[in-house]
Amino acid sequence: MVRSQDVATMMIGALARAGGVGVETVRYYQRRGLIGEPEKSGGVRRYDAEAVRRLRFIRAAQTAGFTLAQIAELIELDAGQDRERARALAVARIAAIDEEIARLTGARDALARLASTCAAGTGAGCPILEAFEP
Repeated sequence: MVRSQDVATMMIGALARAGGVGVETVRYYQRRGLIGEPEKSGGVRRYDAEAVRRLRFIRAAQTAGFTLAQIAELIELDAGQDRERARALAVARIAAIDEEIARLTGARDALARLASTCAAGTGAGCPILEAFEP
């Protein structure tokens, strides 16, 4: 946990720990323009509470399945308060999740049928192995 008095002097390692990522991930996000890179002070870059908030936002959005490009757009929308576009991105993400759930459910059901057929022991070969042969 980052204490409030530590935030003003936080270096990249502490920022990474606060966000639950590695230092290279922070640098990658900086190259992608998702997190700002502060000016050096005394030879090191120091991050503030906003950088921690932004990093946690990125991680939470990734957990929800947003791509980095979509996250960049969400960050931009946050600055402009474009709720309609943010909602549209969320609705599109929900649709993609629903499609993935349907695909995985179909795969699970097919595999369950094969396992059931296999357990019944009917036929010459293993139905699971036969299903995956070209």
